[in-house]
Amino acid sequence: MSGGSVLLTDILKDTPARSRLSPTMQRFVRHRLAVFGVVVIVLLALACAIGPLLVPYGHLQLDMRHRFQAPFAGPHMLGSDELGRDQLARLLMAGRISLSIGLAAMVISVVVGSVVGLIAGFRGGALGTVLMRIVDAILCFPSIFLLLTLAALISPSVVTITLIVALTAWMEVARIVYGQIRALRELEFVAAAVTVGSTPTRIMFRELLPNAIGPIIVVATLIVARAILLESYVSYLGYGIQPPIPSWGNMLEKAQQYLTTAPWLAILPGVMITLTVASFNFVGDGLRDALDPRSDKR
Repeated sequence: MSGGSVLLTDILKDTPARSRLSPTMQRFVRHRLAVFGVVVIVLLALACAIGPLLVPYGHLQLDMRHRFQAPFAGPHMLGSDELGRDQLARLLMAGRISLSIGLAAMVISVVVGSVVGLIAGFRGGALGTVLMRIVDAILCFPSIFLLLTLAALISPSVVTITLIVALTAWMEVARIVYGQIRALRELEFVAAAVTVGSTPTRIMFRELLPNAIGPIIVVATLIVARAILLESYVSYLGYGIQPPIPSWGNMLEKAQQYLTTAPWLAILPGVMITLTVASFNFVGDGLRDALDPRSDKR
């Protein structure tokens, strides 16, 4: 272009990258631990998705000649277990299982909790009271004991453990959504929607729920971390994912008898659990600060 015209690309070149981001994204990027958490989660997800295809050993392949091989001391990069199975292959496959359970349990928890909190908050009255008293009653039970009780009564599998974990995590979502909806339903846009003839279902799911999405996203990331941790607890105690399917929890359970002779069998899955749970918590903290405009004034 000629004369005094300015190209959009020229403007973008002269504009700092951060200023092109939305205020919410700017606040998130400033949270270094949250950015670190995102990077770790992305790398871990890619490694678990692609890694087992690249590792030369299968996660169930036995190599009795290299039993208890230490990391970086033989053909198995991260060592091998009591049956000679490759630890790297098992860690990555276990990561698939643990991450899948965490994400699936989060989705179920968010859906159930959001619907319960949305109905209770919008309808109020006797229905809202009954729903929230049910939530309070379930919250009275320690989640780990409730989880162990359900796991002991149901045949363990990836699907059942996912459902059990989700059943112990949806109550927090319900309480958060309930509080948000109770505050939002008194605002003018809800009265306007009623005036134009919107149905209660449309008001709940098209008007109120989108305005409460911020806190739901934050709690969703924390639920993933909690679900992975709960699955590890249950599998460690023998009520979760059963061998030969690997999970970080049952890898720890099998490794406890070799703590003095082969400590890496416990250290490696322990590090994976810690790193994953911490990363999701970091992302949750970053999202909470990013979605709160008041954080700029602190």
